Amino acid sequence: MPTYSYACTACSHAFDAVQSIHDDALTDCPECTGAVRKQFGSVGVTFKGSGFYRTDSRSESKKPAKSATSSKS
Repeated sequence: MPTYSYACTACSHAFDAVQSIHDDALTDCPECTGAVRKQFGSVGVTFKGSGFYRTDSRSESKKPAKSATSSKS
């Protein structure tokens, strides 16, 4: 289930909530019961390491072999 970030408009309390995408958005701050707004941030996917490019994801053994059947006339 996704994690959503919220911030209170009254007391500025920030918190995260794990909710289903089908659940309604939260409306009350757990600290002061004021109104909260959903915060939008960066995408939650982080790519680390190599292997994300076509040339990086193939090892030498998996590359197609050069044809040895070509002959010169």
